Amino acid sequence: MASCCGPARNSPIGASQEEASPAEVGVEREESRTEVRMSGGESTAASAVQSQLLAELAALAPQDLAMIGLSGGSFLMGSEDPLAYPDDGEGPVREVSVDGFAIAATTVTVAQFAAFVAATGHRTDAETHGDSLVFTGLLAEGLAEGLAETTPSVQATPWWRPVTGATWLQPSGPGLNGVPGVPGSTLEGASLNDWARHPVTHVSHADAEAYAQWVGARLPTETEWEFASRGGLEQQPYPWGSVREPQGLARMNTFTGVFPDAPTMPVGTVPADAFAPNGFGLHNTTGNVWEWTSSHFSDHDRRPVLRGGSYMCHDSYCRRYRTSARSAATPDTSLGHTGFRLAIDL
Repeated sequence: MASCCGPARNSPIGASQEEASPAEVGVEREESRTEVRMSGGESTAASAVQSQLLAELAALAPQDLAMIGLSGGSFLMGSEDPLAYPDDGEGPVREVSVDGFAIAATTVTVAQFAAFVAATGHRTDAETHGDSLVFTGLLAEGLAEGLAETTPSVQATPWWRPVTGATWLQPSGPGLNGVPGVPGSTLEGASLNDWARHPVTHVSHADAEAYAQWVGARLPTETEWEFASRGGLEQQPYPWGSVREPQGLARMNTFTGVFPDAPTMPVGTVPADAFAPNGFGLHNTTGNVWEWTSSHFSDHDRRPVLRGGSYMCHDSYCRRYRTSARSAATPDTSLGHTGFRLAIDL
């Protein structure tokens, strides 16, 4: 079964659904890039707009990190539930111990990452490579059609397209960047204050580590992440318990409707604190965006682990919106539904 995590950068194209495992199938960047060409004047104007946007977003970043101290302890990690994916290494269930640590209440937001870029000039892997992967449902109709004609799709995950110029600051590419108030934007009509509170996306593992180092923190280990995500509950599939939608109410941001072409609700990120926190005070550890950790997928697969699922998870093909679910991607991979949260030692 294909993963909603998405393809990894610089992987072979054209694997089948049966062959695909989490984040293993991808596209060759130079062969599949969709070019968005601008004249010199347009490029200069776009750069000025981006600089202004960066400054405004950075000004909205909070001055302090909201970290939650956890005393650690022993817990049952993993799952052998029928919902679990054995090939992902969710099982076996095992008792593990974790030392005390602190973890962020939310994923790093657009505003927080803007403050980092404004202070350091950091260029993300997506900016260095020139493209990033965007869910086709977030592209304007004309661009989506153009991509379908010019960009090879990944057979296992055809809803992903590499888009030139898609970055954390332009989530769907130049001119269609998901920025509030931009015509054709996926966030047109939203306020800048709203978007500033969304999780930053299109960040690679290396980008996440660079940010963490800048603020004097680190990425959580996979064990720390799952301990924190469970919120003190034992062997429950969701941070709030065993029922996905208690009393019929959504508790996380996932895909609704028929995936991938017929959503019944808006598709994309929501603010990092959009839903009620778990028992430890963490928001959105399932759904919304996948989160990088500092751990490796296995002894034989050294790709960094991603946890938590995203707004693209749908039970028709990907149930990785659970506390034990896991995936992986190469360290330089950037995706439109992947972010991170911070941890520190106590």
